[in-house]
Amino acid sequence: QVELVESGGGVVQAGGSLRLTCAAPGATLSHYAIQWLRQTSGKESEEVACISISGARSRVADSVKGRFSISRDNNRRLAWLQMNNLNIGETGIYSCAGGNIACGYDMNYWGKGIQVTVSS
Repeated sequence: QVELVESGGGVVQAGGSLRLTCAAPGATLSHYAIQWLRQTSGKESEEVACISISGARSRVADSVKGRFSISRDNNRRLAWLQMNNLNIGETGIYSCAGGNIACGYDMNYWGKGIQVTVSS
């Protein structure tokens, strides 16, 4: 079983930035495509961004395009979600997931998630 762990969440003012980190202690993160999801108030969980195993391809949701970016460093076995110009409606639980195949396929492992609170 692969455990994914998120860090970097917290409270930020509207318009501010946060960078979330995804790690896989005891496992090789570089074996998995990495997806970031979020669940905000009153909405279903949605994919925010996804990056391929090699890091050569990535995508972000239209709602965050131009503000969020996803990256990874397979040597350091870490993946990140950089979030800029956050708004209050983006308060929620953000989690990372790992997939054995690629973005667009079912993910196999999930982190517990981390709270992101955007204040006015």
